[in-house]
Amino acid sequence: MVSGRHRMRSNLRGAGAAAVAVALVAVVGGSWFGYQQLAGPNCSGRIELSVATAPEIAPAVRGAADKWVADGAAVGGTCIAVNVSSSESVEVAAAVASKHGATLAGVGQASGTAVTPDVWVPDSSTWLVRLKSGGASAFAPTNGASIARSPVVVALPEPVASRIGWPDKKLRWSDLLTQVTASKPLRAGIVEPTQDAAGLSGLLSLTAAASSTGESGSPKAQEAMVGALRALATNRSSLRQDLLARFPRSSDPTAIANGLGAAALSEEDVIAYNSTKPPIRLAALYLEPVPIPLDYPFAVLPGIEPAKASAARVLFEVLRTPDFKDRLASQALRAPDGNWGRGFQAPTGAPSPANGGASQVPPSGQGGAADLDPGAISTATTTWSVATQSGRMLCVIDVSGSMKKPVATANGASREQVTVAAASQGLGLFDDSWSIGLWTFSTNLQGSQDWSELVGIKPLSSNRGALQRGLASIKPSSGDTGLYDTMLAAYKKVQQDWEPGKVNSIVLFTDGKNEDDNGISQKELLDQLKKLKDDEQPVQVVIIGIGTEVNRAELESITKVTGGGAFVTTDPSKIGEIFLRAIALRPPAPR
Repeated sequence: MVSGRHRMRSNLRGAGAAAVAVALVAVVGGSWFGYQQLAGPNCSGRIELSVATAPEIAPAVRGAADKWVADGAAVGGTCIAVNVSSSESVEVAAAVASKHGATLAGVGQASGTAVTPDVWVPDSSTWLVRLKSGGASAFAPTNGASIARSPVVVALPEPVASRIGWPDKKLRWSDLLTQVTASKPLRAGIVEPTQDAAGLSGLLSLTAAASSTGESGSPKAQEAMVGALRALATNRSSLRQDLLARFPRSSDPTAIANGLGAAALSEEDVIAYNSTKPPIRLAALYLEPVPIPLDYPFAVLPGIEPAKASAARVLFEVLRTPDFKDRLASQALRAPDGNWGRGFQAPTGAPSPANGGASQVPPSGQGGAADLDPGAISTATTTWSVATQSGRMLCVIDVSGSMKKPVATANGASREQVTVAAASQGLGLFDDSWSIGLWTFSTNLQGSQDWSELVGIKPLSSNRGALQRGLASIKPSSGDTGLYDTMLAAYKKVQQDWEPGKVNSIVLFTDGKNEDDNGISQKELLDQLKKLKDDEQPVQVVIIGIGTEVNRAELESITKVTGGGAFVTTDPSKIGEIFLRAIALRPPAPR
């Protein structure tokens, strides 16, 4: 699958194809000597530094490298070849995630030809944060400082923007939320925020506005958030050029009414789109509170040899010069401090530090990965995945006696109550295209049978009320944990009526390990699951372990056979967060 935020640029500026620039730079102990001191035509050695950059900044980086070549840069007997490639940030993120064992919701697998560079300049520090929080514990890039900036804006066709007060009226994200969730909504779209940094920034701002409509976690706040997500999902796209093609291409009122009305883009996107002289120009709205900008971090990836690390430090200094700021301006990008170089064509209403707009463009030294909230980013990407995908799921909840235990971090509510509350809240995120069923399990719930079906797997369009009543009826028993028998029965049930085009899954909550003396053994369970498994009709198993009595190895032995994942939390009050992460864990399509 090919995706990314800037595929359109090959049409706009001829900068879409990957290119290679060879630059000779000076490295002596990692020190920078300045252009005048870079001299010497002979080299006793050669170091090749690979640099992958977001497509829109690649021409500027490549141009700086070309200037080094023209200046004859070489010193100390060592020459540096800098290979600059134009690479979609999501593609490099997938490769880095694969290398470091991370899971990124909605990103999928790296292509077979994807390789990780020595230096990576993605469009946003959110990629670095997502990799770290996604399980890449050894992923510790150095530097990470910004070399460019582009504010995230909401782009509207100018006639539409004029109707809501642009450019004179100061608008907020809450105003946009009102527009996209109205009875006659503004048609908003988004590039998949799990694959696009500008889309993610817009999603974070819009969901924050929705959360402010009521107490955090309240039904009113969740309803507003889900409404916003569904509104965006109606006009989502995996490719940026596809989304841009939905903006009206004629001044005819019908075309404007039927075209895309709003989308979160970068300022650079809007400038690039308008440079093609479209029939209807886009207005850039700089909404408050200020969304996370695209900040283009210079990340030296871990594991490169010392000589390359020294070369990377030199390259970073070159990309912070006044000359480079002018190169950025020619690509419609700002310098890291939010100012711009010669030739920058700012959109109408664009803030600048020089005209009092510093709040929109944080000064150099602020922002970056250190100032981002990993929890908020993780919640946004997983919530989006859950609320906008379609699936078929059997929810299986432990009702053994240990689920009666109180949870100190949940005001004394029992493990059962906390689990049911998490499942009930999660139910509100699923749209009617989902099919969901509900089982409980312990030991000997129905005669010698360890499980009980409360609600069969049916579409939520006809099943939502039954599920809500079923969840409300759940109470702990006095039995033990019949995990193995229940898991085998659940797997057979989901596999029996497997539905194409959807993720068919089991999500099982438990606070203990198997304690059924009359049931099958672990070996018998795994052997039978291996026989039942069908790669053409996969059933994903997600197990959420609660508390300290859970045996993680036992749970992982199951999910290693079936696919899926085991999540364990010693704090049951965190079940809601884990539930979202677990549901978002769907089999990724290869890139």
